[in-house]
Amino acid sequence: MMRFTTIFSMVIFVYSAMAQPSDYQPLRLSQPDSWSLVILPDPQSYVKYERNQGIFDIMTAWIAENQAQLNIQMVLCTGDLVEQNNILKGDGKNGNQSSLNQWRAIDRSISRLDHVVPYVLAAGNHDFGYKNIENRHSFYNKYITADRNPLNENRLQEYFYSTDGMPTLANAAFEWIDPNNIPYLFLNLEFAPRNAVIEWAKEVVDREKYQDHRVIVLTHSYMDAKNKRRVSESYPVTDGNYGESMWQKLIYPADNIVMVIAGHIGKPNDMKGHTAFAQEKNHKGRQVTQMVFNAQALGGGWQGNGGDGWLRCLEFLPDGQTVRVNTYSPYFGLSPSTQHLAHDTASYSQFSFQIE
Repeated sequence: MMRFTTIFSMVIFVYSAMAQPSDYQPLRLSQPDSWSLVILPDPQSYVKYERNQGIFDIMTAWIAENQAQLNIQMVLCTGDLVEQNNILKGDGKNGNQSSLNQWRAIDRSISRLDHVVPYVLAAGNHDFGYKNIENRHSFYNKYITADRNPLNENRLQEYFYSTDGMPTLANAAFEWIDPNNIPYLFLNLEFAPRNAVIEWAKEVVDREKYQDHRVIVLTHSYMDAKNKRRVSESYPVTDGNYGESMWQKLIYPADNIVMVIAGHIGKPNDMKGHTAFAQEKNHKGRQVTQMVFNAQALGGGWQGNGGDGWLRCLEFLPDGQTVRVNTYSPYFGLSPSTQHLAHDTASYSQFSFQIE
């Protein structure tokens, strides 16, 4: 009888322990009147393997499901939408999907945001050329069009041209006014933007109608993990501007650029190696926040699961100045067995900053 009672008590104890509520909390706004901007990191390692594509689907589905709860008003993707822009067949060594299937996967995942929330997708080096920007040809324009999402089309104000003379959203500006009546302009610039693109961007941000806007620049490559702007990279394209020349030619001289967001960098299974953050003054002494967020070599390195489902949520508080940064994985957040991993609380992943 004693042994039965002991075993029964152990069963009750184990069941009770399993039934205890987790301290996991889903991502929530800290203040009910805030609004959010979500950053999607480079998707290339999700789409290059068929097995990984569902994780990126989870990420965009989570954004759609939480749009109202988090008051998500804009989604920015840092580029490298695909691993190879134009290969006929995956070789199995760096993905097993053709480029066509990779672009189809992006199209499918992003379609979950159509009619739900506006988004801007940067064009990275892997989105051009054959494997990696051997030239500036891209299938970006075939899949990333303004009319696919009326919420994008309504905000589109300016655009420039690709090297083949066609208008492209890879160089475009989208306008939006926040709940505090603060106007924003989201300026998307291609990877290593050409001099003509920089000149166009300067003309746009200098226009009188945008002088009171907060301009947020989205591009693919900008800073390294040591928070230093890139001066050059070893890609075969010419007429390209990297982080430092973008700062000198466009960002520093502008009166109204308040933030730069980029991706591109990574280090296997090291979140810090995927991030960067710096704040510097422009020519008028106004602070410019420069942020890099990527995740593509987490979850097993370059040939792993694509990035463990990490995204970044920027909560803009009602004071009109404070921005709270949270780094969260909807992929980990799905299951009670992994929910304890869903929030990255490291100092470089969870912090606040001010917009002047």
